[in-house]
Amino acid sequence: MVSTDGFFNSERDRLIALAACYSLPAVYEFPEYSAAGDLMSYGPRLTDVYRDCGRYAGRILKGASPADLPVEQPTRFALVVHLKTAKALSISIPADMLVRADEMIE
Repeated sequence: MVSTDGFFNSERDRLIALAACYSLPAVYEFPEYSAAGDLMSYGPRLTDVYRDCGRYAGRILKGASPADLPVEQPTRFALVVHLKTAKALSISIPADMLVRADEMIE
């Protein structure tokens, strides 16, 4: 499980390549990693997170006091499975997990 970190996000392609090189199954937080070739990811989509940040910043720029604004967390999450990577790692993804997946990349 690769945690969220600015450094890890900036080195996403390198991390995925290293995991593939050493045949390590890795799970990432952001679904955008799956498009780059990770095994699977579960978490909020970055576009949703950035949109929420912009909306929050907009409230502050319009005069809201940051101290008065509630703490917000993502409410929508996506499970993405990369089937080609699973096959390359000789991993069989259970059918019940595939049914629950929001997206499967072949």
